[in-house]
Amino acid sequence: MTNRSHRFALLSCAAALIAGCSAATTQAPTTAPAPTGPPRVVTTQSGVKTVPADQPAAAPPAAPPAAPPVAPPVAPPAGGRGGRGSSIVIDSARARQLYVSNDPKDLPKGNFGANEIAKKATDSIYAARFAGKIDFKKVTYKSRADGMEIPAYLFSPINKRGPKGHAVMIWVHGGVHGNWDQNMLPFVQEAVERGYVIITPDYRGSTGHGEALHMAIDYGGNEVADALSAVDYLKTLPYVDMDRLGMMGWSHGGYITVLNSVAANTPIKASAAIVPVTNLLFRLSLKGPSYQRDFAAEPGIRGLPFEKPDEYIKRSPLYQVENLRIPMLVHVATNDLDVNYVEDQQLIWKLRATKADLTETKVYVDPPGWGASVGHAFSRRVDPKTLERVDSPDQIDSWNRTWTFFDWYLRPYEDHSKPAPAVRVQP
Repeated sequence: MTNRSHRFALLSCAAALIAGCSAATTQAPTTAPAPTGPPRVVTTQSGVKTVPADQPAAAPPAAPPAAPPVAPPVAPPAGGRGGRGSSIVIDSARARQLYVSNDPKDLPKGNFGANEIAKKATDSIYAARFAGKIDFKKVTYKSRADGMEIPAYLFSPINKRGPKGHAVMIWVHGGVHGNWDQNMLPFVQEAVERGYVIITPDYRGSTGHGEALHMAIDYGGNEVADALSAVDYLKTLPYVDMDRLGMMGWSHGGYITVLNSVAANTPIKASAAIVPVTNLLFRLSLKGPSYQRDFAAEPGIRGLPFEKPDEYIKRSPLYQVENLRIPMLVHVATNDLDVNYVEDQQLIWKLRATKADLTETKVYVDPPGWGASVGHAFSRRVDPKTLERVDSPDQIDSWNRTWTFFDWYLRPYEDHSKPAPAVRVQP
């Protein structure tokens, strides 16, 4: 092909291309159809708006990207973030304050040597004060729970009546790690002078008898049997009338008293619980970790109330009072700072609602207190030096009611070793 022919071909192609482009740019646009129907109402994050009916609906939001695989949980470092789905900064100091072990090896230890010295001092005080006035003995007996040796004091009149001549009471000390101390001396003396024989068990967990008894603590468990097992020792005393058996306790001792009073086939004929512990589910929550650490790790429990609710319910007198079949007296104080009234009122109200025919209850409103727990010891006001009562009107009233209650049901003034006096039926 000549050069001229080649140039002509190129020019022809270019002209065709330009003509095609020109036709594309001058083509009339397609006319949109007129809108039909009412405007649509669309709800957005910022409110409600209307849009023309012909405007297409907004496309749905794109699905979020798939979450990356979750790694197994690991303990966060101190001061870091942790918790399932939580962004809370862990306060390591607070975490330590709230931690409660369930391992028995973490139960707090006592000062065993000092406690034994203090107990020997109590022994000597009772022996000296009661010499020639009251028959005072230190005794032991075996617990029905497991055969553990339980130490106790026995107080009885020097001049004893004949067989079944005396009513008898088991008195249960307060304080889980406590013991029967000399501050109860004036009340023991009054009881014996009224004709009672008194035994005071130092159940497992009590202080002053060495490490083994102290660390065998079983809150609401075997300690309940320890106290009642005093019955087996009392049966060996000919001058005791087991048909006139009572039980009384204060604080934790009141707690043990109520649990024994509601037990099936209890041999107790009448009981009194003064400022008693009533509800462990509530109590451990109210008192918090410092209190929980003393008890939650016991071998018979090993957990907090939310972990072992059935166990705590079983060990709480509040949930057992339906089983009460004997007369019982309960006194509490509104200014009690140990067994707070908010705990004790639960028992008081339930007794009044369900066992009014069997129980005598009284709430002392802000009575003159004694010691750091204020109303908790309102009826145990005793001078620690003279060991004499420091009476207040409420203390007098409480003890008068208590003696009247027991005198009515146990009749300590009667000597059943003698024939009953003849009863005249005619003038």
